[in-house]
Amino acid sequence: MSIETLGDAEYRQVWSRFYAEFAFRPSTDRFEWPGIDEPAGSATWSLSALDDDPGYLLLDRMVAVIQRGLASCADELYALDWHHESYRFPTSAKDWPLSPFPDGDYYVYLTPDFRLGTFGHPWEYTLCVFGEALVTAISAEVTEVLGEPLRRSA
Repeated sequence: MSIETLGDAEYRQVWSRFYAEFAFRPSTDRFEWPGIDEPAGSATWSLSALDDDPGYLLLDRMVAVIQRGLASCADELYALDWHHESYRFPTSAKDWPLSPFPDGDYYVYLTPDFRLGTFGHPWEYTLCVFGEALVTAISAEVTEVLGEPLRRSA
């Protein structure tokens, strides 16, 4: 399997399910944040530690940790970019579409069964990691890069 751009029907289906299951509330208004109902057991980090990263070393490390963690927990993912092309791809792919870093829009990595993934919020400037196996696999390293989580969902 290779990286596939989602067709219109699958794109609408995946995003509709994401809206419903995560109560997705896109908004630039801080009173509407965090933007999703963060799943039980999730952890959310501020991305502000990446602000003083002129060589992008911290960003590169964070991306590598998350990709390694996702690949250890899943064989296939969706890479969702709100209102833009989104993808389905194998975690064994050499180059992944998108990034967990929300570069100007909501970016989501998500397993097809929606059990684990990441949610990058561009205006809150946070990254939520959810799914027990993924949180367990990457929390320590993400905390080394980004600092202690802002919140954990019980």
